[in-house]
Amino acid sequence: MPEIIPSQRHLFDVPQDIAYLNCAYMSPLLRAAAAAAEGGLQTECHPWSIVPGDFFEPAERTRENLALLIGASGEDVALTPSASFGISTAAANLPLEAGQNIVMLAEQYPSNVYAWQALAAERGGTIKTVPRPADGDWTAAVLETVDSATAIAALPHNHWHDGGLLDLERIGEALRAQGTALAVDASQSLGALPLDVRRVQPDFLASCGYKWLLCPYGFSFLYVAPKWQQGRPLDESWHARAGAEDFARLAEYSDDYMAGARRFDQGERARFIQLPAATVALKQLNAWGVENIQATLGGINARIAEAARELGLRTLPEDRRAGHFLGLIFPEGVPEDLPEKLKAQRIYVSVRGKSVRVTPHLWVDDEDVIRFVTVLKAAL
Repeated sequence: MPEIIPSQRHLFDVPQDIAYLNCAYMSPLLRAAAAAAEGGLQTECHPWSIVPGDFFEPAERTRENLALLIGASGEDVALTPSASFGISTAAANLPLEAGQNIVMLAEQYPSNVYAWQALAAERGGTIKTVPRPADGDWTAAVLETVDSATAIAALPHNHWHDGGLLDLERIGEALRAQGTALAVDASQSLGALPLDVRRVQPDFLASCGYKWLLCPYGFSFLYVAPKWQQGRPLDESWHARAGAEDFARLAEYSDDYMAGARRFDQGERARFIQLPAATVALKQLNAWGVENIQATLGGINARIAEAARELGLRTLPEDRRAGHFLGLIFPEGVPEDLPEKLKAQRIYVSVRGKSVRVTPHLWVDDEDVIRFVTVLKAAL
């Protein structure tokens, strides 16, 4: 059974008078991650201390911690600068023929849209959009939309507006049965919602790091299924070539890549400031356990949802949204001045689509919840 994690506010620099319920916008760094980044900055101040191994070994540690989080091997993980870089890599490698379609959700986050639109235009394919289901069941809606002409399904694990949940294991099984590829942008969930690539079996899975992975902005990664690891990278970096560790022989150009998904790494992947901070964050997530994080955040949001419903607001049913995400739906629309009223009380949420998006993390405590509900009630 998952365990409820007590507030970890002491590990973050979140002042007590701030109720930050906006992790889906950007997470604060852990204090330890910030210290690791500062150490990396000092490393760059003293470049004479940097040895060739420093361009490779930290990246491998980060790769292994990412792999542990998703049930993969480090061989399957590429380090990228953004989720859109990863999705663009997927689009450059997945086949699409004229007349075939790519399925995506209505109002999907643009990082998992633009590359597919470009691919469809280039190859003579089409985009097939899954309309928002009235009953909140995105899984059934996706399975009803996919047809025999669907070459690729480009999906999230949950919708970025209100947390609407997709059963990726069920969807993945159905797609494999008809030879349709699955590309996942897990930026809105990974690190807070359990995902095992051995069960979902995506072809590609990308995620930014600055949300639920608690990593620095600009750090992201890409999972590449073994069947695609001989594909074409976007960035022909010398880091990714066989023998790159020997700096004295870099001009002896190699046609061979390093093993696994490393060929898809971005150039300058060593990132002496970002990688140490990312590794600290990923180790902490693995130590907490993603199932425990989901159970804890789900409990916080369940309390807020119950109070919101008493105020006349609607939410998706708990079984059709991810627990770490809560969209508060206002029957007559979100009051335009509500975000500013909350911000004036140092309470931070986001408005996305027709929802006030509430996305806490482990720094949130009981006082934050009480303040938010109290101010929301007064504003209404």
